[in-house]
Amino acid sequence: MAQESDVRLGNLARFIFTAPSWQRSLFLIALLGFVIDGAGVRSWVIFPVSPLPFSGTFAFTLPAIVAFALTKPLIELQGKTMTWNRSALLALAGTVCAVIITLSCRVSDTAMLPYFYAAAISFVFGFRILVLAAIADYRIPRILGPAFTHSGAGILAGMILFFPAFFLFALVLHIVFGAAFILLIWLIERPLYRAFQIRGLAFINAFIAHMTDGSKGMEQFFRDIGEEIFVPQVCLFFRRGKGKDVLVTVPNLHPGPMGEIGGGNLPKIVHDYFGEETLVPHGCATHDFNLVAESEIEKVIDAIQATKTNLSYAPLAAQSGRVQAGSVSVLYQRFSDTVLMVATRSPQRTEDLDYGIGMAIMSEGHRFFPHVAFVDAHNCMTDLSSPIHLGTLTATEYLDAARKVFERCRDVEIRPFRAGICHQLLPFSREQGFGDLGVQVLVIETGGQKTGYVLLDGNNMAQGVREQLREQVLTLVDDAEIMTTDSHVVNTITGKNPVGQNVPAPDLAPLVLSAVREAIDDLSPAQVAGSTAQCGHIVVFGSTRITQFASTVNAILVFIAPLALAFLLLAFLLSLFAYIVIA
Repeated sequence: MAQESDVRLGNLARFIFTAPSWQRSLFLIALLGFVIDGAGVRSWVIFPVSPLPFSGTFAFTLPAIVAFALTKPLIELQGKTMTWNRSALLALAGTVCAVIITLSCRVSDTAMLPYFYAAAISFVFGFRILVLAAIADYRIPRILGPAFTHSGAGILAGMILFFPAFFLFALVLHIVFGAAFILLIWLIERPLYRAFQIRGLAFINAFIAHMTDGSKGMEQFFRDIGEEIFVPQVCLFFRRGKGKDVLVTVPNLHPGPMGEIGGGNLPKIVHDYFGEETLVPHGCATHDFNLVAESEIEKVIDAIQATKTNLSYAPLAAQSGRVQAGSVSVLYQRFSDTVLMVATRSPQRTEDLDYGIGMAIMSEGHRFFPHVAFVDAHNCMTDLSSPIHLGTLTATEYLDAARKVFERCRDVEIRPFRAGICHQLLPFSREQGFGDLGVQVLVIETGGQKTGYVLLDGNNMAQGVREQLREQVLTLVDDAEIMTTDSHVVNTITGKNPVGQNVPAPDLAPLVLSAVREAIDDLSPAQVAGSTAQCGHIVVFGSTRITQFASTVNAILVFIAPLALAFLLLAFLLSLFAYIVIA
Protein backbone atom coordinates (compact mmCIF):
# COMPACT_ATOMS: atom_id res chain seq x y z
CA MET A 1 0.00 0.00 0.00
CA ALA A 2 1.30 3.47 -0.80
CA GLN A 3 2.25 5.56 2.18
CA GLU A 4 -0.31 8.15 3.24
CA SER A 5 0.83 11.75 3.33
CA ASP A 6 0.92 11.87 7.14
CA VAL A 7 3.52 9.09 7.12
CA ARG A 8 5.53 10.95 4.49
CA LEU A 9 5.40 13.99 6.76
CA GLY A 10 6.87 11.91 9.57
CA ASN A 11 9.62 10.78 7.24
CA LEU A 12 10.70 14.40 6.80
CA ALA A 13 12.51 13.95 10.11
CA ARG A 14 15.47 12.64 8.12
CA PHE A 15 16.17 16.23 7.09
CA ILE A 16 16.64 17.29 10.71
CA PHE A 17 20.13 17.15 12.16
CA THR A 18 22.19 18.59 14.98
CA ALA A 19 24.76 21.24 14.14
CA PRO A 20 28.36 20.19 14.89
CA SER A 21 30.40 22.07 17.45
CA TRP A 22 31.44 25.58 16.45
CA GLN A 23 35.11 24.68 16.96
CA ARG A 24 34.87 22.01 14.25
CA SER A 25 33.15 24.37 11.81
CA LEU A 26 35.74 27.11 12.40
CA PHE A 27 38.55 24.64 11.87
CA LEU A 28 37.12 23.66 8.49
CA ILE A 29 36.67 27.32 7.55
CA ALA A 30 40.32 28.06 8.34
CA LEU A 31 41.43 24.90 6.55
CA LEU A 32 39.61 25.91 3.36
CA GLY A 33 41.44 29.25 3.29
CA PHE A 34 44.81 27.63 3.84
CA VAL A 35 44.18 24.99 1.17
CA ILE A 36 43.28 27.63 -1.40
CA ASP A 37 46.38 29.61 -0.55
CA GLY A 38 48.54 26.53 -0.71
CA ALA A 39 47.09 25.41 -4.04
CA GLY A 40 48.52 28.48 -5.69
CA VAL A 41 45.32 30.37 -6.36
CA ARG A 42 47.29 33.51 -5.52
CA SER A 43 49.25 32.96 -8.72
CA TRP A 44 46.22 33.14 -11.01
CA VAL A 45 46.11 36.87 -11.32
CA ILE A 46 47.53 39.90 -9.54
CA PHE A 47 45.65 43.06 -10.34
CA PRO A 48 47.86 46.07 -11.00
CA VAL A 49 45.62 48.28 -8.87
CA SER A 50 45.61 45.79 -5.98
CA PRO A 51 48.32 45.84 -3.34
CA LEU A 52 47.64 42.18 -2.51
CA PRO A 53 47.37 38.94 -4.50
CA PHE A 54 44.13 36.96 -4.24
CA SER A 55 44.16 35.17 -0.87
CA GLY A 56 41.84 32.38 0.21
CA THR A 57 42.31 33.26 3.86
CA PHE A 58 41.57 36.93 3.25
CA ALA A 59 38.68 36.36 0.82
CA PHE A 60 36.93 33.43 2.51
CA THR A 61 38.14 32.68 6.04
CA LEU A 62 38.07 36.17 7.55
CA PRO A 63 34.53 37.06 6.27
CA ALA A 64 33.25 33.73 7.63
CA ILE A 65 34.78 34.42 11.06
CA VAL A 66 33.20 37.88 11.07
CA ALA A 67 29.82 36.33 10.24
CA PHE A 68 30.23 33.70 12.95
CA ALA A 69 31.05 36.31 15.58
CA LEU A 70 28.28 38.78 14.70
CA THR A 71 25.28 36.67 13.63
CA LYS A 72 24.30 35.28 17.02
CA PRO A 73 24.45 38.65 18.89
CA LEU A 74 22.52 40.44 16.12
CA ILE A 75 19.81 37.76 16.08
CA GLU A 76 19.46 37.93 19.85
CA LEU A 77 19.08 41.71 19.68
CA GLN A 78 15.81 40.99 17.86
CA GLY A 79 14.62 38.83 20.75
CA LYS A 80 15.24 35.54 18.94
CA THR A 81 17.71 32.77 19.74
CA MET A 82 20.56 31.18 17.86
CA THR A 83 23.36 28.94 19.02
CA TRP A 84 27.06 29.39 18.31
CA ASN A 85 27.05 25.96 16.67
CA ARG A 86 24.41 27.03 14.15
CA SER A 87 26.13 30.34 13.51
CA ALA A 88 29.41 28.55 12.76
CA LEU A 89 27.75 25.92 10.58
CA LEU A 90 25.99 28.63 8.55
CA ALA A 91 29.30 30.46 8.13
CA LEU A 92 30.92 27.21 6.97
CA ALA A 93 28.12 26.52 4.47
CA GLY A 94 28.45 30.04 3.09
CA THR A 95 32.21 29.63 2.79
CA VAL A 96 31.87 26.38 0.87
CA CYS A 97 29.37 27.96 -1.54
CA ALA A 98 31.60 31.03 -2.01
CA VAL A 99 34.66 28.88 -2.72
CA ILE A 100 32.85 26.73 -5.29
CA ILE A 101 31.35 29.68 -7.16
CA THR A 102 34.56 31.74 -7.09
CA LEU A 103 36.85 28.94 -8.23
CA SER A 104 34.50 28.09 -11.09
CA CYS A 105 36.10 31.03 -12.92
CA ARG A 106 38.92 28.61 -13.77
CA VAL A 107 36.64 27.12 -16.44
CA SER A 108 36.33 30.50 -18.18
CA ASP A 109 38.83 33.30 -17.69
CA THR A 110 40.72 34.30 -14.55
CA ALA A 111 40.11 37.90 -15.56
CA MET A 112 36.52 37.24 -14.51
CA LEU A 113 37.63 36.55 -10.94
CA PRO A 114 36.12 39.79 -9.54
CA TYR A 115 32.77 38.94 -11.10
CA PHE A 116 32.76 35.37 -9.78
CA TYR A 117 33.80 36.51 -6.31
CA ALA A 118 31.11 39.21 -6.27
CA ALA A 119 28.52 36.68 -7.43
CA ALA A 120 29.71 34.23 -4.79
CA ILE A 121 29.35 36.58 -1.83
CA SER A 122 26.03 37.86 -3.20
CA PHE A 123 24.79 34.27 -3.37
CA VAL A 124 25.93 33.80 0.23
CA PHE A 125 23.86 36.86 1.20
CA GLY A 126 20.71 35.43 -0.36
CA PHE A 127 21.41 31.98 1.03
CA ARG A 128 21.81 33.39 4.54
CA ILE A 129 18.49 35.24 4.21
CA LEU A 130 16.78 31.94 3.44
CA VAL A 131 18.45 30.01 6.25
CA LEU A 132 18.10 32.69 8.92
CA ALA A 133 14.45 33.20 8.00
CA ALA A 134 13.94 29.49 8.59
CA ILE A 135 15.94 28.93 11.77
CA ALA A 136 15.87 32.29 13.53
CA ASP A 137 13.31 34.91 12.48
CA TYR A 138 10.85 34.68 9.59
CA ARG A 139 10.55 38.49 9.43
CA ILE A 140 12.80 39.36 6.48
CA PRO A 141 13.64 42.99 7.42
CA ARG A 142 14.97 41.86 10.79
CA ILE A 143 17.45 39.37 9.36
CA LEU A 144 18.92 41.47 6.57
CA GLY A 145 21.60 42.79 8.94
CA PRO A 146 22.68 39.38 10.29
CA ALA A 147 22.53 37.97 6.74
CA PHE A 148 24.78 40.75 5.42
CA THR A 149 27.60 40.17 7.95
CA HIS A 150 29.30 37.48 5.85
CA SER A 151 29.05 39.11 2.46
CA GLY A 152 29.62 42.61 3.88
CA ALA A 153 33.03 41.53 5.11
CA GLY A 154 33.53 39.90 1.71
CA ILE A 155 32.83 43.22 -0.03
CA LEU A 156 35.54 44.91 2.04
CA ALA A 157 37.94 42.12 1.12
CA GLY A 158 37.04 42.53 -2.56
CA MET A 159 37.66 46.29 -2.47
CA ILE A 160 41.17 45.66 -1.15
CA LEU A 161 41.93 42.67 -3.40
CA PHE A 162 40.51 44.09 -6.63
CA PHE A 163 39.48 47.74 -6.98
CA PRO A 164 37.44 50.26 -4.95
CA ALA A 165 34.58 50.23 -7.48
CA PHE A 166 34.07 46.56 -6.53
CA PHE A 167 31.78 47.88 -3.78
CA LEU A 168 29.22 49.26 -6.26
CA PHE A 169 29.24 46.17 -8.44
CA ALA A 170 28.89 43.81 -5.47
CA LEU A 171 26.06 45.91 -4.05
CA VAL A 172 24.09 45.60 -7.30
CA LEU A 173 24.56 41.81 -7.21
CA HIS A 174 23.44 41.73 -3.57
CA ILE A 175 20.19 43.37 -4.59
CA VAL A 176 19.70 40.85 -7.40
CA PHE A 177 20.42 37.74 -5.33
CA GLY A 178 18.66 39.06 -2.23
CA ALA A 179 15.51 39.78 -4.22
CA ALA A 180 15.66 36.33 -5.84
CA PHE A 181 15.85 34.53 -2.49
CA ILE A 182 13.17 36.71 -0.90
CA LEU A 183 10.85 35.97 -3.82
CA LEU A 184 11.68 32.28 -3.48
CA ILE A 185 10.75 32.43 0.20
CA TRP A 186 7.44 34.08 -0.67
CA LEU A 187 6.63 31.39 -3.22
CA ILE A 188 7.55 28.59 -0.78
CA GLU A 189 5.30 30.02 1.92
CA ARG A 190 2.37 30.83 -0.36
CA PRO A 191 0.76 27.34 -0.49
CA LEU A 192 0.73 26.94 3.31
CA TYR A 193 -0.60 30.44 3.80
CA ARG A 194 -3.40 29.98 1.30
CA ALA A 195 -4.39 26.62 2.76
CA PHE A 196 -4.02 27.30 6.49
CA GLN A 197 -3.29 31.04 6.87
CA ILE A 198 0.02 30.26 8.55
CA ARG A 199 3.56 31.29 7.68
CA GLY A 200 5.65 28.23 6.93
CA LEU A 201 8.94 29.78 8.07
CA ALA A 202 7.29 31.14 11.22
CA PHE A 203 6.22 27.58 12.00
CA ILE A 204 9.78 26.34 11.48
CA ASN A 205 11.01 29.13 13.79
CA ALA A 206 8.60 27.92 16.47
CA PHE A 207 9.67 24.30 15.99
CA ILE A 208 13.34 25.17 16.40
CA ALA A 209 12.52 27.28 19.47
CA HIS A 210 10.78 24.22 20.91
CA MET A 211 13.78 22.03 20.18
CA THR A 212 16.18 24.62 21.63
CA ASP A 213 14.48 25.89 24.77
CA GLY A 214 11.17 24.04 25.09
CA SER A 215 9.06 26.92 23.76
CA LYS A 216 5.40 26.11 23.13
CA GLY A 217 4.95 28.75 20.45
CA MET A 218 3.85 26.07 17.96
CA GLU A 219 0.61 25.66 19.87
CA GLN A 220 -0.68 28.94 18.46
CA PHE A 221 -0.19 27.62 14.92
CA PHE A 222 -2.12 24.49 15.79
CA ARG A 223 -4.91 26.52 17.35
CA ASP A 224 -5.17 28.61 14.19
CA ILE A 225 -5.86 25.53 12.06
CA GLY A 226 -7.80 23.59 14.72
CA GLU A 227 -11.47 22.78 15.09
CA GLU A 228 -13.73 21.88 18.00
CA ILE A 229 -14.88 18.30 18.56
CA PHE A 230 -17.05 16.43 21.05
CA VAL A 231 -15.85 12.97 22.05
CA PRO A 232 -16.86 10.42 24.71
CA GLN A 233 -14.39 9.25 27.33
CA VAL A 234 -15.21 6.08 29.23
CA CYS A 235 -13.97 5.66 32.80
CA LEU A 236 -13.85 2.82 35.31
CA PHE A 237 -13.68 3.96 38.94
CA PHE A 238 -12.48 1.30 41.39
CA ARG A 239 -13.17 1.90 45.09
CA ARG A 240 -11.14 -0.48 47.24
CA GLY A 241 -11.42 -1.67 50.81
CA LYS A 242 -7.81 -0.71 51.50
CA GLY A 243 -5.09 1.07 49.60
CA LYS A 244 -5.40 3.64 46.89
CA ASP A 245 -8.48 3.81 44.68
CA VAL A 246 -8.02 3.32 40.93
CA LEU A 247 -9.27 5.14 37.85
CA VAL A 248 -8.98 3.74 34.33
CA THR A 249 -9.95 6.36 31.75
CA VAL A 250 -9.79 5.85 27.98
CA PRO A 251 -9.54 9.10 25.96
CA ASN A 252 -10.58 9.13 22.33
CA LEU A 253 -7.98 11.83 21.81
CA HIS A 254 -4.43 11.55 20.56
CA PRO A 255 -1.51 12.30 22.92
CA GLY A 256 0.53 14.19 20.35
CA PRO A 257 1.96 15.69 18.26
CA MET A 258 5.38 15.67 19.93
CA GLY A 259 7.23 16.42 23.13
CA GLU A 260 5.10 18.43 25.53
CA ILE A 261 3.46 20.35 22.70
CA GLY A 262 -0.33 20.02 22.53
CA GLY A 263 -1.48 16.80 24.19
CA GLY A 264 1.93 15.13 24.05
CA ASN A 265 1.95 14.47 27.79
CA LEU A 266 -1.79 13.87 28.16
CA PRO A 267 -1.47 10.60 30.15
CA LYS A 268 0.74 12.12 32.87
CA ILE A 269 -1.22 15.36 33.21
CA VAL A 270 -4.49 13.45 33.67
CA HIS A 271 -2.77 11.01 36.03
CA ASP A 272 -1.34 13.75 38.23
CA TYR A 273 -4.65 15.55 38.62
CA PHE A 274 -6.72 12.79 40.19
CA GLY A 275 -6.27 11.40 43.68
CA GLU A 276 -6.85 7.86 42.44
CA GLU A 277 -4.06 5.93 40.80
CA THR A 278 -5.00 6.79 37.22
CA LEU A 279 -4.29 4.69 34.14
CA VAL A 280 -4.69 6.42 30.77
CA PRO A 281 -4.42 3.82 27.99
CA HIS A 282 -4.79 4.69 24.32
CA GLY A 283 -8.24 4.94 22.78
CA CYS A 284 -9.27 5.32 19.15
CA ALA A 285 -7.77 8.50 17.72
CA THR A 286 -5.27 9.49 15.06
CA HIS A 287 -3.11 12.61 14.78
CA ASP A 288 -6.19 14.44 13.51
CA PHE A 289 -7.29 14.44 17.15
CA ASN A 290 -4.09 15.91 18.57
CA LEU A 291 -4.90 18.61 21.09
CA VAL A 292 -3.75 22.00 19.84
CA ALA A 293 -2.51 23.04 23.30
CA GLU A 294 -1.81 21.53 26.68
CA SER A 295 -4.53 23.75 28.18
CA GLU A 296 -7.16 21.70 26.30
CA ILE A 297 -6.46 18.81 28.69
CA GLU A 298 -8.25 20.79 31.40
CA LYS A 299 -11.51 20.30 29.49
CA VAL A 300 -10.96 16.55 29.54
CA ILE A 301 -10.32 16.58 33.28
CA ASP A 302 -13.41 18.71 33.91
CA ALA A 303 -15.55 16.27 31.92
CA ILE A 304 -14.28 13.30 33.94
CA GLN A 305 -14.84 15.19 37.19
CA ALA A 306 -18.42 15.94 36.21
CA THR A 307 -19.24 12.22 35.95
CA LYS A 308 -18.03 11.42 39.46
CA THR A 309 -21.10 12.95 41.09
CA ASN A 310 -23.55 10.31 39.82
CA LEU A 311 -21.58 7.09 40.16
CA SER A 312 -23.26 3.84 41.14
CA TYR A 313 -20.75 1.35 42.58
CA ALA A 314 -21.17 -2.43 42.51
CA PRO A 315 -18.81 -5.14 43.82
CA LEU A 316 -19.27 -7.26 40.70
CA ALA A 317 -17.04 -8.33 37.82
CA ALA A 318 -16.79 -11.29 35.47
CA GLN A 319 -13.78 -13.37 34.64
CA SER A 320 -11.79 -12.09 31.70
CA GLY A 321 -11.78 -13.77 28.31
CA ARG A 322 -10.15 -13.45 24.94
CA VAL A 323 -11.54 -13.55 21.42
CA GLN A 324 -9.84 -13.68 18.03
CA ALA A 325 -11.11 -12.29 14.74
CA GLY A 326 -8.59 -12.53 11.92
CA SER A 327 -5.48 -10.70 13.05
CA VAL A 328 -7.20 -8.99 15.99
CA SER A 329 -7.05 -10.38 19.52
CA VAL A 330 -9.15 -8.80 22.28
CA LEU A 331 -8.79 -9.28 26.03
CA TYR A 332 -12.14 -8.39 27.59
CA GLN A 333 -13.71 -8.20 31.02
CA ARG A 334 -17.10 -7.09 32.26
CA PHE A 335 -17.33 -4.83 35.31
CA SER A 336 -20.95 -4.51 36.44
CA ASP A 337 -22.58 -2.49 33.60
CA THR A 338 -19.31 -1.66 31.85
CA VAL A 339 -17.20 -3.67 29.40
CA LEU A 340 -13.45 -3.16 29.13
CA MET A 341 -11.76 -4.37 25.93
CA VAL A 342 -8.05 -4.26 25.09
CA ALA A 343 -7.30 -4.99 21.43
CA THR A 344 -4.02 -5.89 19.74
CA ARG A 345 -2.79 -7.20 16.39
CA SER A 346 0.71 -8.05 17.60
CA PRO A 347 2.90 -9.49 16.14
CA GLN A 348 1.42 -7.68 13.13
CA ARG A 349 2.25 -3.99 12.83
CA THR A 350 -0.44 -1.62 14.07
CA GLU A 351 -0.72 2.15 14.21
CA ASP A 352 -3.54 4.34 15.48
CA LEU A 353 -7.17 3.34 15.02
CA ASP A 354 -9.44 5.96 13.53
CA TYR A 355 -12.02 7.50 15.85
CA GLY A 356 -14.81 6.10 13.70
CA ILE A 357 -13.80 2.54 14.54
CA GLY A 358 -14.04 3.24 18.26
CA MET A 359 -17.43 4.91 17.87
CA ALA A 360 -18.75 1.98 15.83
CA ILE A 361 -17.63 -0.47 18.52
CA MET A 362 -19.07 1.61 21.33
CA SER A 363 -22.37 2.04 19.49
CA GLU A 364 -22.58 -1.71 18.94
CA GLY A 365 -21.97 -2.34 22.64
CA HIS A 366 -24.54 0.19 23.80
CA ARG A 367 -27.25 -2.29 22.82
CA PHE A 368 -26.27 -4.20 25.95
CA PHE A 369 -24.12 -1.97 28.15
CA PRO A 370 -24.26 1.77 28.93
CA HIS A 371 -20.46 2.06 29.07
CA VAL A 372 -17.94 0.51 26.65
CA ALA A 373 -14.23 1.17 27.19
CA PHE A 374 -12.28 0.19 24.09
CA VAL A 375 -8.48 0.31 24.35
CA ASP A 376 -6.01 0.11 21.51
CA ALA A 377 -3.09 -1.70 23.17
CA HIS A 378 -0.77 0.09 20.73
CA ASN A 379 1.94 -2.51 21.19
CA CYS A 380 3.53 -3.44 17.87
CA MET A 381 5.60 -1.15 15.65
CA THR A 382 8.08 -1.98 12.92
CA ASP A 383 8.11 1.36 11.13
CA LEU A 384 6.00 4.48 10.68
CA SER A 385 2.69 3.41 9.19
CA SER A 386 -0.69 4.85 8.31
CA PRO A 387 -3.66 4.66 10.71
CA ILE A 388 -6.44 2.11 10.33
CA HIS A 389 -9.69 3.47 8.89
CA LEU A 390 -13.25 2.18 8.63
CA GLY A 391 -13.95 0.10 5.57
CA THR A 392 -10.62 -1.73 5.58
CA LEU A 393 -10.27 -5.44 6.24
CA THR A 394 -8.44 -4.73 9.50
CA ALA A 395 -11.22 -2.44 10.73
CA THR A 396 -13.76 -5.15 9.94
CA GLU A 397 -11.77 -7.58 12.07
CA TYR A 398 -11.89 -5.17 15.01
CA LEU A 399 -15.67 -4.86 14.63
CA ASP A 400 -16.14 -8.63 14.35
CA ALA A 401 -14.05 -9.18 17.50
CA ALA A 402 -16.09 -6.58 19.38
CA ARG A 403 -19.39 -8.28 18.44
CA LYS A 404 -18.10 -11.56 19.80
CA VAL A 405 -17.14 -9.81 23.05
CA PHE A 406 -20.59 -8.31 23.56
CA GLU A 407 -22.31 -11.62 22.88
CA ARG A 408 -20.14 -13.32 25.51
CA CYS A 409 -20.39 -10.56 28.09
CA ARG A 410 -24.17 -10.23 27.89
CA ASP A 411 -24.90 -13.39 29.86
CA VAL A 412 -21.59 -13.94 31.69
CA GLU A 413 -21.67 -14.53 35.45
CA ILE A 414 -20.54 -11.57 37.55
CA ARG A 415 -19.30 -11.98 41.11
CA PRO A 416 -17.28 -10.15 43.81
CA PHE A 417 -13.74 -9.27 42.84
CA ARG A 418 -10.49 -7.85 44.16
CA ALA A 419 -8.28 -5.23 42.57
CA GLY A 420 -4.58 -4.52 43.08
CA ILE A 421 -2.52 -1.65 41.74
CA CYS A 422 1.16 -0.83 41.37
CA HIS A 423 2.90 2.18 39.90
CA GLN A 424 6.65 2.15 39.46
CA LEU A 425 8.90 4.69 37.83
CA LEU A 426 11.50 3.25 35.49
CA PRO A 427 15.23 4.08 35.25
CA PHE A 428 14.92 4.97 31.57
CA SER A 429 14.71 8.30 29.76
CA ARG A 430 12.41 9.76 27.16
CA GLU A 431 15.17 9.36 24.62
CA GLN A 432 15.09 5.63 25.38
CA GLY A 433 11.37 5.50 24.65
CA PHE A 434 9.84 5.83 28.12
CA GLY A 435 7.55 8.58 29.33
CA ASP A 436 7.37 10.03 32.82
CA LEU A 437 4.84 7.56 34.26
CA GLY A 438 6.98 4.44 33.95
CA VAL A 439 4.87 1.30 34.35
CA GLN A 440 1.43 0.84 35.92
CA VAL A 441 -0.15 -2.54 36.61
CA LEU A 442 -3.76 -3.28 37.49
CA VAL A 443 -4.56 -6.85 38.56
CA ILE A 444 -8.17 -8.03 38.81
CA GLU A 445 -8.98 -11.28 40.65
CA THR A 446 -12.44 -12.84 40.44
CA GLY A 447 -13.54 -16.46 40.72
CA GLY A 448 -9.94 -17.53 41.32
CA GLN A 449 -8.73 -15.98 38.05
CA LYS A 450 -6.14 -13.20 37.93
CA THR A 451 -5.95 -10.82 34.99
CA GLY A 452 -3.10 -8.35 34.57
CA TYR A 453 -3.34 -5.04 32.73
CA VAL A 454 0.20 -3.70 32.21
CA LEU A 455 0.47 -0.11 30.97
CA LEU A 456 3.85 1.31 29.90
CA ASP A 457 4.16 5.04 29.32
CA GLY A 458 5.53 5.19 25.79
CA ASN A 459 4.65 5.44 22.12
CA ASN A 460 4.01 1.95 20.80
CA MET A 461 6.24 -1.08 21.29
CA ALA A 462 8.92 -2.69 19.15
CA GLN A 463 7.72 -5.81 17.38
CA GLY A 464 8.04 -8.92 19.55
CA VAL A 465 8.52 -7.07 22.85
CA ARG A 466 4.87 -7.49 23.81
CA GLU A 467 5.13 -11.27 23.40
CA GLN A 468 8.32 -11.48 25.48
CA LEU A 469 6.90 -9.42 28.32
CA ARG A 470 3.52 -11.13 28.28
CA GLU A 471 5.14 -14.57 28.43
CA GLN A 472 6.89 -13.53 31.65
CA VAL A 473 3.78 -11.92 33.15
CA LEU A 474 1.70 -15.05 32.47
CA THR A 475 3.85 -16.89 35.01
CA LEU A 476 2.12 -14.76 37.67
CA VAL A 477 -1.43 -14.26 36.31
CA ASP A 478 -3.88 -16.23 34.16
CA ASP A 479 -4.17 -13.71 31.35
CA ALA A 480 -2.66 -10.33 30.62
CA GLU A 481 -2.14 -7.64 28.02
CA ILE A 482 0.76 -5.23 27.61
CA MET A 483 -0.27 -1.72 26.57
CA THR A 484 1.33 1.65 25.91
CA THR A 485 -0.15 5.09 26.50
CA ASP A 486 1.03 6.42 23.10
CA SER A 487 2.56 9.37 24.96
CA HIS A 488 4.47 11.56 22.51
CA VAL A 489 6.84 13.09 25.02
CA VAL A 490 9.28 10.46 23.73
CA ASN A 491 9.02 11.92 20.21
CA THR A 492 10.65 15.28 19.64
CA ILE A 493 11.92 14.79 16.11
CA THR A 494 10.74 11.48 14.72
CA GLY A 495 7.58 9.50 15.40
CA LYS A 496 9.55 6.27 15.85
CA ASN A 497 10.83 5.63 19.36
CA PRO A 498 8.91 2.60 20.62
CA VAL A 499 9.33 0.82 23.92
CA GLY A 500 11.90 -1.94 23.51
CA GLN A 501 13.84 -0.33 20.68
CA ASN A 502 16.55 1.14 22.91
CA VAL A 503 15.98 -0.97 26.05
CA PRO A 504 15.83 -4.73 25.27
CA ALA A 505 12.88 -6.72 26.60
CA PRO A 506 15.14 -8.86 28.90
CA ASP A 507 16.25 -5.65 30.66
CA LEU A 508 12.68 -4.40 30.99
CA ALA A 509 11.00 -7.69 32.01
CA PRO A 510 12.31 -7.86 35.62
CA LEU A 511 10.93 -4.38 36.33
CA VAL A 512 7.55 -5.25 34.85
CA LEU A 513 7.41 -8.50 36.81
CA SER A 514 8.25 -6.64 40.00
CA ALA A 515 5.31 -4.30 39.38
CA VAL A 516 2.97 -7.22 38.69
CA ARG A 517 3.99 -8.90 41.94
CA GLU A 518 3.37 -5.72 43.90
CA ALA A 519 -0.06 -5.37 42.30
CA ILE A 520 -0.90 -8.95 43.28
CA ASP A 521 0.25 -8.29 46.84
CA ASP A 522 -1.94 -5.18 46.84
CA LEU A 523 -5.16 -7.09 45.98
CA SER A 524 -8.13 -5.83 47.99
CA PRO A 525 -11.93 -6.25 47.76
CA ALA A 526 -13.23 -3.60 45.40
CA GLN A 527 -16.30 -2.00 43.93
CA VAL A 528 -16.54 -0.53 40.46
CA ALA A 529 -18.55 2.16 38.68
CA GLY A 530 -18.49 3.06 35.02
CA SER A 531 -19.14 6.42 33.42
CA THR A 532 -19.03 8.03 30.00
CA ALA A 533 -17.83 11.61 30.06
CA GLN A 534 -18.69 13.92 27.17
CA CYS A 535 -15.61 15.98 26.43
CA GLY A 536 -16.94 19.03 24.63
CA HIS A 537 -15.38 21.99 22.82
CA ILE A 538 -12.02 20.23 22.63
CA VAL A 539 -9.89 22.00 20.02
CA VAL A 540 -7.85 19.52 18.00
CA PHE A 541 -5.96 19.60 14.72
CA GLY A 542 -9.15 18.63 12.92
CA SER A 543 -10.32 15.93 10.56
CA THR A 544 -7.88 15.36 7.68
CA ARG A 545 -5.86 18.44 8.69
CA ILE A 546 -2.67 16.40 9.10
CA THR A 547 -3.23 14.87 5.67
CA GLN A 548 -3.86 18.28 4.11
CA PHE A 549 -0.83 19.77 5.83
CA ALA A 550 1.39 16.86 4.81
CA SER A 551 0.15 16.97 1.22
CA THR A 552 0.91 20.68 1.01
CA VAL A 553 4.42 20.22 2.43
CA ASN A 554 5.16 17.33 0.08
CA ALA A 555 3.90 19.35 -2.88
CA ILE A 556 6.23 22.19 -1.90
CA LEU A 557 9.16 19.78 -1.74
CA VAL A 558 8.42 18.62 -5.28
CA PHE A 559 8.68 22.04 -6.90
CA ILE A 560 11.15 23.80 -4.58
CA ALA A 561 14.29 22.36 -6.22
CA PRO A 562 13.49 23.29 -9.86
CA LEU A 563 12.07 26.63 -8.74
CA ALA A 564 15.20 27.48 -6.76
CA LEU A 565 17.40 26.45 -9.69
CA ALA A 566 15.44 28.68 -12.05
CA PHE A 567 15.74 31.67 -9.72
CA LEU A 568 19.47 31.14 -9.26
CA LEU A 569 20.09 30.90 -13.00
CA LEU A 570 18.13 34.10 -13.52
CA ALA A 571 20.09 35.83 -10.76
CA PHE A 572 23.43 34.77 -12.27
CA LEU A 573 22.38 35.95 -15.72
CA LEU A 574 21.27 39.32 -14.37
CA SER A 575 24.49 39.69 -12.40
CA LEU A 576 26.56 38.83 -15.49
CA PHE A 577 24.67 41.48 -17.44
CA ALA A 578 25.37 43.99 -14.65
CA TYR A 579 29.09 43.12 -14.76
CA ILE A 580 29.24 43.67 -18.52
CA VAL A 581 27.48 47.03 -18.22
CA ILE A 582 29.61 48.25 -15.32
CA ALA A 583 32.86 46.93 -16.78
